[in-house]
Amino acid sequence: MKNTSPTPEEIKEENKKIRRLRFMVNLNLSLIYQSNMTREAALEHFIKVKKYALRLFPGKEQAFELIYAPRFKRLIIEKYGVH
Repeated sequence: MKNTSPTPEEIKEENKKIRRLRFMVNLNLSLIYQSNMTREAALEHFIKVKKYALRLFPGKEQAFELIYAPRFKRLIIEKYGVH
């Protein structure tokens, strides 16, 4: 039977990707919050971060929608109102 546990190198790489994604999420949330960009521009930032996340973690769209999308949606509603 093959060992399916991730190697230390795989764990390290996964953690590195998670840190990159968190940085991108936080950077873009701050940018949206602190700038005078339009709602459309804020939505474009959200879409770009989502695409970046899916490049790092292919097939994990549902995880992104559960973990990060609500933060963007709350901020966009708070800043721009419901449209």
